[in-house]
Amino acid sequence: MNRLICAVALLVPVTALATFFPIDVTPHMDGTDVAYETTPLLFNMGVMSLHNKGKTAAACKVVFNNGPEYPRVRKVILEPGEQATLAGNFKSEIIRMRIELTCVPV
Repeated sequence: MNRLICAVALLVPVTALATFFPIDVTPHMDGTDVAYETTPLLFNMGVMSLHNKGKTAAACKVVFNNGPEYPRVRKVILEPGEQATLAGNFKSEIIRMRIELTCVPV
């Protein structure tokens, strides 16, 4: 019984660290002033927050890619000063997430 409790106790830190994975962002801003921030959430979800700091509206497309699964595409139009949060949720555990951010003026 003690061995079982010790084994479970050793697995808890490993699963806690598994929720943090590296996120690589490739931005294509095309003259827009959009700031972004990424956050790993859970073991299978990545989140990107966008903030339009420019004086014109921006149409943004975010492609979340974890490798083996089909990429998740999210689109949003940000008015000046507006913020948006977009998420990519996958079925399998993410080891490394690649995000392609494309923003163009509207």
